[in-house]
Amino acid sequence: MKLRIKYEKTGVLRFIGHLDVMRYFQKAIRRAKLDVAYSKGFSPHQIISFAAPMPLGMTSSGEYFDGEFVSVTTAQDMIKKLNDTMADGIKVLDITMLPDNAKNSMSVVSASDYFIYTNEECENDYMERLISKIDTLKQLEHVEVLKKTKSKEEMSDIKPYIYEIKEMHYTITENMQSENKRGIYMLLASGSRMNIKPESVIGALAKLADVEYDAYDYRIHRVETYMGERNCLEPLSRAGEPF
Repeated sequence: MKLRIKYEKTGVLRFIGHLDVMRYFQKAIRRAKLDVAYSKGFSPHQIISFAAPMPLGMTSSGEYFDGEFVSVTTAQDMIKKLNDTMADGIKVLDITMLPDNAKNSMSVVSASDYFIYTNEECENDYMERLISKIDTLKQLEHVEVLKKTKSKEEMSDIKPYIYEIKEMHYTITENMQSENKRGIYMLLASGSRMNIKPESVIGALAKLADVEYDAYDYRIHRVETYMGERNCLEPLSRAGEPF
């Protein structure tokens, strides 16, 4: 049976890298005594795969991984068993059962949305100036940014892949405390076909506002991860059914 598991990663655990998160869940599944399936061969491993990796330093309430299980109980029971093993900062939010022909989560990711707000530990607070340039960015025909790969650097137009951008208030919860923040919301293309980093958009806004861009001045929270086309996006969890 294939399951899709949604979780959040917040607080100080934003400094834990993707590979450590993978190992963390492998151990959590064992501690929770879930009947996960293992690969065959000399060195069997749990059959799980993660969706879009989250960069170090980012928090999220919309992360996913898929897993194959020999047997299951109920979603609520499995959520409780997993969360009972978790440290503060990672929490399973939802589990759905996928059809047998469902594609894995990594291959179907097409967009992600983000909330960007001021890092209270930063020396510079340019958020108001960035917000004031959102309409200017929307009116531009092209938004050219420098994209770096392992082999080359080139200018790329990311404007077609900025699906939405606006000022927004959003509630951020950390260390058991919730606070309403004012910042910038953006919905961007994501996944294997095209992956736009929110830092690139913030940098473009900073250039328009004529301020120096420093990544440490801002905090980024991924709100949700989506599948589908631009005009028909759905959260990855919609591929499955409750059980």
